[in-house]
Formats: sequence, structure tokens, C-alpha cells
Amino acid sequence: MIYLTGFHAIEERIKSGKAGTGPLLVAKAGPRAREIVSLASKHKVRLERTGSNELDRLAPDNRGIALASTGAENAGTGANISLETFIAGLGDRKNALVLVLDGITDPHNYGAILRSCDQFAVDLVVSGKRRNAKHADVIARTSAGAADYVPAAEAANLPRAAENLKEAGFWIYGADMQGKPAYEADLRGRTAIVLGDEGAGISRLLREHCDAMIAVPAQGRIDSLNVSVAAGVLLYEAARQRGKK
Repeated sequence: MIYLTGFHAIEERIKSGKAGTGPLLVAKAGPRAREIVSLASKHKVRLERTGSNELDRLAPDNRGIALASTGAENAGTGANISLETFIAGLGDRKNALVLVLDGITDPHNYGAILRSCDQFAVDLVVSGKRRNAKHADVIARTSAGAADYVPAAEAANLPRAAENLKEAGFWIYGADMQGKPAYEADLRGRTAIVLGDEGAGISRLLREHCDAMIAVPAQGRIDSLNVSVAAGVLLYEAARQRGKK
């Protein structure tokens, strides 16, 4: 059992229909908490009043309210669709945008990336089964609830997943500081963007499956952008080229 504590995360989990029966634990019902209590009532999520000390024990980061959530409901922290099912469901669709996350283990970065994925209409996020952020509450809170809406798939072998995408007509772009400016690449059609961790970057085998490398042009004095910021910029460029922003 985990406990979601961010206001937006709780609100979006309830709206998405993935909150189940809860319960929603409430210790201090301020104005924002009362709005969520009302929303929970409309969605038939069970409400439980509890003491502040008990809520602090269960969910230390709470702001007077927390939503109990089982592992099966933790969207954004694991697979809710398989890559094979996603590809099969594309049919004749020519445009699709996939983000592949290679070793993004920081839940704050993972959540922030999911928030950008929701904003820029990413069709699927693919991550590895082992090297993958797992802290559901932090992810849900950082993503401001977007974790409940972005389709996610886990792959035991990311290079093989990239190969499956290529076989389905996807062009694979790896994000790398030495790549060509993203605006010079054609990010329309079936496109997958690969992001590696901030230390090691994209793993060697996965890099070998990339068709080209792209970068966010920068003029700063430090060596790179935070990976979640870079994700947002690259996804914006993809959406701009597709006429969505």
C-alpha cells in the first residue's frame, strides 16, 4: 500500500477512475482538501477521518490528506500496456510519438517527464523493467497527476524494444549533446526519442539502435540541461513540427 499526498496527484487519480475505493484519509480539511473530499464523494471513494499523528506515520509528506493506493493502481510507475499491444493498435496511423527512457531512476525527473508527455501528446513511454524510477507517490506528485494519463510500457530489453519500433516504421532519435539541433531533424511521422540518465547517458547497445542523435542547442556555461527539462524541450519541438503547439 502506498499513499498519494500531492493535491494534484490525488485529484487526478480520482478523476481518472483509478482510485478504486480508496480510502481517502483526511486529518485537516482546509479549503483545498475539502474540494478533494467533495470530488471523492462524487466518485464514490471511501472517506476516513484520521488523526494528524496517524496520517504523519502513514504518509509523512501529507498536507492533511492522503489517498491510499494499491500497487495495481499505480499508473506511471510500471506498465499499463505492452509495447506489442501498442504497436498492433496503431493500424495505418502514420503519426505516433514514443519516448524511451533509459535508466531514468530519479522519481522527480520521471514525474516531470511524464508531465511533459501529457502536455505534448506523447502516445507511449517505454522504460526498462530494472533501471526505472519506482517511487509512486513522488512520481504522481511531481507529474501533477499526469502519471494517471500517460500510457506506459516496460521492456526487459530496451534495444530489442527499439528494434520492434523500427520494424513498425518508427525513426529512432537519441538525445545527445553532440547531436544535431532538434529543429534540423524531422520529428514528424512515427518517431521515438530516447533519453538516457544524466550520468552515463544512453547505453551503448541502445545507442547503436538509434538512427540519429539530436540535441537541444544551448549557450550556457554548464555542460547540459536537466534530463526532464531536455525532455520537455524536445517534446515541444516534436509537437511544433506536428502542428500541435
